[in-house]
Amino acid sequence: MLVRRLIKSTSGASAAEFGLVLPLFMVLLFAVIDGGRFMWESNEAEKATQIGARIAIVTDVLSPGLRDEDYAGKTVGGTTLKAGDLIPAAALGSILCTNTGCVCESGTCPTSLGTMNATAFAAIVTRMKQMYPSIANTNVQVRYQGSGFGIAEASTGGGGGGATEQMEISPLITVTLTGVQFRPLTTFALKSVNMPDFSTTLTAEDASGTYSN
Repeated sequence: MLVRRLIKSTSGASAAEFGLVLPLFMVLLFAVIDGGRFMWESNEAEKATQIGARIAIVTDVLSPGLRDEDYAGKTVGGTTLKAGDLIPAAALGSILCTNTGCVCESGTCPTSLGTMNATAFAAIVTRMKQMYPSIANTNVQVRYQGSGFGIAEASTGGGGGGATEQMEISPLITVTLTGVQFRPLTTFALKSVNMPDFSTTLTAEDASGTYSN
């Protein structure tokens, strides 16, 4: 009789159904939370690249060789530039600067890029971290490319040389945030997923100094 009663009993049906539904509900809840967190962190990352680009265009250029490059007398596209000429975009290919240094990616670059200005790079990363604290030095890339702006000057070593001198060329400066990872709650934070790269490009302004508002 006792066995029959247990078989026919439905008193625990609600608990059993709840136990079946609970895991699915929790996964759905965590997925909704993760969606919001992902959008929030994506916005932080985007804002970080924007402020990083702003810092990069108004503070010291990372490559001393690019800063000191003289363009008067250089031949670009079959035309020899004279002092006062507009520097064409083809005069500069692509220079990539990371936390380890600057390299020529493609096209025409200065003969020597020099030792990267680590202080200037740190200033960019520090300001970006104020917007997105998860950023590491290895996540930040700064790229210089020809823009068609800038005036060739007489060969005086980048306007006289010196750490605070300005570039003759006004390149496009792109700050990219790459390799940033997101930890979803749905994986119990045990597995990370890569976020897409975030980039902002602005044209260099004075590109000299250590302070930006």
